[in-house]
Amino acid sequence: MGTTQGGARVRGGRSAAATVVTAVAAGTVLALLGGCADAATAGSTTGSSAGSSTGSSVGSTTGGADAAGTTCTVQAPDAALPADGVALGVNPDWGAGTLADFASATGVVPAAAVSFTALPVPQASVEAVHQAAEQVRTQGGVLVLTLEPTDGLAAVTPDVVADLVALLEDVTSGGVPVLVRLAHEMNGSWYAWGQQPIAYTATFRAVAEAVHAQVPGAQMLWAPNYGGGYPFTGGAHAAVPGSADAAALDTDGDGAVTGADDPYAPYWPGDDAVDWVGMSLYHWGSAYPWGEDELPEDGKLVAQLTGTYAGLGGDDSALPDFAGTYGTGHGKPLALVETAALVSEGADAATGLAIRRAWWRQVLGPALPAAVPSLRLVNWFDWDKQEPEVGGVVRWAVSTDPAVAAAFRADLPAWARQADAVIPCAEAGEG
Repeated sequence: MGTTQGGARVRGGRSAAATVVTAVAAGTVLALLGGCADAATAGSTTGSSAGSSTGSSVGSTTGGADAAGTTCTVQAPDAALPADGVALGVNPDWGAGTLADFASATGVVPAAAVSFTALPVPQASVEAVHQAAEQVRTQGGVLVLTLEPTDGLAAVTPDVVADLVALLEDVTSGGVPVLVRLAHEMNGSWYAWGQQPIAYTATFRAVAEAVHAQVPGAQMLWAPNYGGGYPFTGGAHAAVPGSADAAALDTDGDGAVTGADDPYAPYWPGDDAVDWVGMSLYHWGSAYPWGEDELPEDGKLVAQLTGTYAGLGGDDSALPDFAGTYGTGHGKPLALVETAALVSEGADAATGLAIRRAWWRQVLGPALPAAVPSLRLVNWFDWDKQEPEVGGVVRWAVSTDPAVAAAFRADLPAWARQADAVIPCAEAGEG
């Protein structure tokens, strides 16, 4: 997600947190502590924070084993996730517990789990990815693997891509479909890969070509930051005026990159490279300064996804209809990759429940799948963590408070699909 200084708005995503490897106490499982690269700098923008299935078909030749140990053919995520309803997943705090812990607390066995690693993938993180994938395999589901080129896009060399493919082959051969979210929030100005549409689209296409050719159990997820506040002026990686990137971003041809330019289109890698589209959208409150415990406006989430939001946080109605353009228009399944609502550390129990419930009723309510027919996956961001934007801990999680967890479970809609609805792989010979 992006934040800009001086009263501009936060738009969809979570705050920066270093990607680390940690030991999960339950079973001493090494797992990625999911978090974005720490790109925040003082006085500048900070970063934080689904059609076609090119190169990935049911009945692929990648062999794997399901949770029962049966040899199977690993399916691509769009085939593995249920076609009826919407899969409900989680962005877990891998350092605080396991997916089984989340299921025990909430009664929800997630259909997907989000994890993060740098790219190139450090050797320690290779093992962490395997351990996270094993948790997903045990319960059933899809791994959403976010890849962060923290050393810049130039570091994603052919050798790095080959190593990534080998890792994905290992994970999918174990019976876990993978959604690859490469260099997310690329339209922001806070990451080393941000606002470089020329290099970004070339890198995404190179990775997609290799994944599609060699890993039929994996698919590519394209996920920009929500466009409110674009072009996020002041960030360390903002496009340099007069550069080729700035020219590519000047979609209205007025000679400058401004809020009137399209925040998504210049970064589109092409239909043949993208299998899923997605976005992170959070309720950080109603207006700057952030950190106040405020109920979300009715209809806010749908309005932001469809480019019609005009409310307490400002008028974003000039933004493109992301869901309509890239989900329906391009024929791609859409994922709400990360979502949650801000509850401060000091909020009382009733206030915290009211805010979270108001947001999850937008996430889980009937209006969202009705307005976004391409929606296939929703992941709740289940962390309680320090957020630099608010200078304190934000309690995003629904699993850490038994009363909140029970209320969340009680509000699950009929269309929400859990791990038991996922078919990670078909028996060999099927498809």
